[in-house]
Amino acid sequence: MWLWLSVLSALLLGIYDVSKKQALKRNGVYWILLSATALTAIYLSPFLSAGSLQDHLSLVLKAVLVSTSWVSGLIAMQHLPLTTVSTIKASRPMFVVIFSIILFGERLNLLQWLGVAIVMVALFLSSRSKRHETDKETSAKGMTCMIISVLSGAASALYDKFILQHLEPLFVQSWTNIYITILLALVMLVQYLTDKEHFQPFVWDWRILLISVLITVSDAIYFFAVKDPDALLSVISMIRRSSVLITFVGGALIFKEGQIKDKALDMVLMMVGIALLLFGTH
Repeated sequence: MWLWLSVLSALLLGIYDVSKKQALKRNGVYWILLSATALTAIYLSPFLSAGSLQDHLSLVLKAVLVSTSWVSGLIAMQHLPLTTVSTIKASRPMFVVIFSIILFGERLNLLQWLGVAIVMVALFLSSRSKRHETDKETSAKGMTCMIISVLSGAASALYDKFILQHLEPLFVQSWTNIYITILLALVMLVQYLTDKEHFQPFVWDWRILLISVLITVSDAIYFFAVKDPDALLSVISMIRRSSVLITFVGGALIFKEGQIKDKALDMVLMMVGIALLLFGTH
């Protein structure tokens, strides 16, 4: 069951990413994240329940990791083509494996190291192809933000497996979204107080409602999949990152982005590397 839950979560996550890119046309990064997360917190409010101080502190850390990944990822979307962003995001499972080595002392076999090498080559090719579409400064900023997003997202995935061993999925999701909403609201308050003249006002966009529904359902399904005692985090991570295929197609068909053939090669290399990691692991 956890396998099919992961597939469904990936499908919804891909549509979510395409919707986010479209929503950036009318609102800034923080407005989109704040409004969508606040709506998600409202949806999940019936599932709020009491927990210990330690439980809530662990969820605050979870909220920091998620917020960092989301904000840096959306900033990258503003500066890079969606097809490039989706290609780089596909590397997240590789970093889950790397973090597993560092944190849990796991070792890679030959196939796994080959997978890591192929993913790194795909990332290098991706960084070269995007230089033709953005200026040097914008490209560097976008790439830096994308790397931060991938690393913090991988750390969040590993942390999920840890906290879901003793916490219920809906408890984690409901409270985490409240803490993310608070964090983002504080960031926006600081922005407003320090630069009122250039503070961007909020413009309602129906896609924000769509984004909030998609991420709520996708995350709920994902948490229940990870909670399964038989679930394999490396498999779930790889399947969920396959959402970038939907994102890639959206960038090509909806946003008419260029250099699709080159990026398609990057994407194929990325998926081959991840497949080798998965096959070598199991």
